[in-house]
Amino acid sequence: MKKIWFALCLLIGFMPAVWADSVADERAEVMAMHDKALAQLYKEKPEAKTKVQTAPGYAVFKNADVNLLIAAVGGGYGVVHNNNTGKNTYMKMGTGGIGLGLGVKDFRAVFIFRTAEVMDKFVNSGWEFGGEADASAKAGDDGGAASGQAVVSDIEIYQMTESGLVLQATVRGTKYWLDEDLN
Repeated sequence: MKKIWFALCLLIGFMPAVWADSVADERAEVMAMHDKALAQLYKEKPEAKTKVQTAPGYAVFKNADVNLLIAAVGGGYGVVHNNNTGKNTYMKMGTGGIGLGLGVKDFRAVFIFRTAEVMDKFVNSGWEFGGEADASAKAGDDGGAASGQAVVSDIEIYQMTESGLVLQATVRGTKYWLDEDLN
């Protein structure tokens, strides 16, 4: 059983961002995820729409995490949108951590950048470190999950759980980097 969980962790942590036939199809899938996540955020937190529209820029990411006893790994993809230039920068992400936990979770995160400098730093260096505590049991519209909001270094972050069953408290590091294939 441990070997199966380990293989699943590796698979999710290193899986390709999007499965599509062409670069244009991959970008379209990322933007469809982007649109759906923003619609969900605006429904749950209507005040976020003005923040997204008036900020220098924002990012939307899809992430899948696996937590197995003392280790947590995850991976995903997303896009940073510069409201001043209209440019989209496609990115990937990976996360790993230690702590107590068990479960699998699929979530969306929206980052609102309060300054252009912070957005540029995120795109060019992309590190985020932090601790996390979470309890989720959700499948589609059924179940419940704690969706959160945080402000870190001039970035306002909203997280929305899509599905999963997880109970965990971890210290983790997350790396965001440019998707060379889509940019």
